[in-house]
Amino acid sequence: MLTCTHKIEPDTLLSPTDFLTLDFENRLRARFKAVTDGGQEISIFMNRGTSLQDGDLLKTECGTIIGIKSLPEEVITARSTDWQTFSRACYHLGNRHVPLQIGSLWLRFKPDHVLEDMVRTLGLDAKPENVPFEPEKGAYGGHHHSHS
Repeated sequence: MLTCTHKIEPDTLLSPTDFLTLDFENRLRARFKAVTDGGQEISIFMNRGTSLQDGDLLKTECGTIIGIKSLPEEVITARSTDWQTFSRACYHLGNRHVPLQIGSLWLRFKPDHVLEDMVRTLGLDAKPENVPFEPEKGAYGGHHHSHS
């Protein structure tokens, strides 16, 4: 079994020999076991709070380079035609502390009928999609939290 304890900085000389494709929730985990795209068992044992993003590189204890890929998953993509409406939607979603991916006049979040209704009420067009989900890391290093 491959074992990985840390990410490495991207390097033009290093190329992944295998990939690990993970959904958003699993990319947030610092310690887990999985199977690479090439069929190798791998144990991820990184410092707590470490998260993975599409394009990250891991180096196993035996020197194998593993690339991280984001798995397409079900999300809601909401689009706006103007910046004021878009900004209001981002404000209200941010106030709820939900993981949010933000593009140019579009935003993406995990399916939630309450949030979907809210963005529609604010004037955005919301549709389900199956795409990689890469939410913002946040102002304080990417830890998603709640006030519960």
